[in-house]
Amino acid sequence: MPGRPPASRRAVLRGAALTPLAGLGLTACGGGGDGGRAASAGPTAPVDLGAESDVPKGGAKLFRDANVVVSRAQDGGLKAYSTVCTHAGCPISKLSGTKLTCFCHGSEFDATTGEVLHEPATVPLPEVAVRAEDGRIVAGPSA
Repeated sequence: MPGRPPASRRAVLRGAALTPLAGLGLTACGGGGDGGRAASAGPTAPVDLGAESDVPKGGAKLFRDANVVVSRAQDGGLKAYSTVCTHAGCPISKLSGTKLTCFCHGSEFDATTGEVLHEPATVPLPEVAVRAEDGRIVAGPSA
């Protein structure tokens, strides 16, 4: 191209060195879709989350340490969902009423159904087995 000097060796090497770093940015964002889910979206063994009375009827409670949200229907039934965002695998750390918000990219989910309320996530949260046992909430496999 006329008027444009050829790239210096230093510029070429700098570009080559930064290319892998650019790839890391894409990976951190889930590679451009909902395939960025973490391998362990919920407890891999039964986990005692606390007192059954901690989850009100018609409400939900976020258990950050276990990456689980538990909701209770008006009839008393419990449901649990992973709180690992299906967009990029970030842990969801905010619950307002029954709405979960992921701070990484702003995805929102319904804590009672796991359904997406606001993109960029397009895949619902996976359900986690949950049961009440002796007044305690237990989540995870065989729950």
